[in-house]
Amino acid sequence: MSHFAKVEDGIVTQVLVIEQDVLNTGHWGDPASWVQTSYNTRGGQHPEGRPLRKNYAGIGYTYDSQRDAFIPPKVYPSWVLSEETCLWSPPVPYPTDIGTPENPKKYSWDEATISWVEMEMI
Repeated sequence: MSHFAKVEDGIVTQVLVIEQDVLNTGHWGDPASWVQTSYNTRGGQHPEGRPLRKNYAGIGYTYDSQRDAFIPPKVYPSWVLSEETCLWSPPVPYPTDIGTPENPKKYSWDEATISWVEMEMI
């Protein structure tokens, strides 16, 4: 079975697991409004080396026909789109200081300060 995303005005509104010939019957609307997507593709990578359209489509994703890519909704206004992966990236890399197993550190994004803020571990 294959995965197809229904794209309306550039936005994914539905994702189905369906065969192309069944989709072509028109029972689910105009077959031209459906774009195949790969469940195993993320950031232009696929475990078997055959990525399809940069990312697996989800409802609310954008389908960019120029890039032939599914792009997730933007996470924060300051984040930028990676042309290579078609994923949103923070303007500041995630901190490399993750602490120790006894005292791990985690961070969350603070859009107000455009920075990573250490989370209090409970």
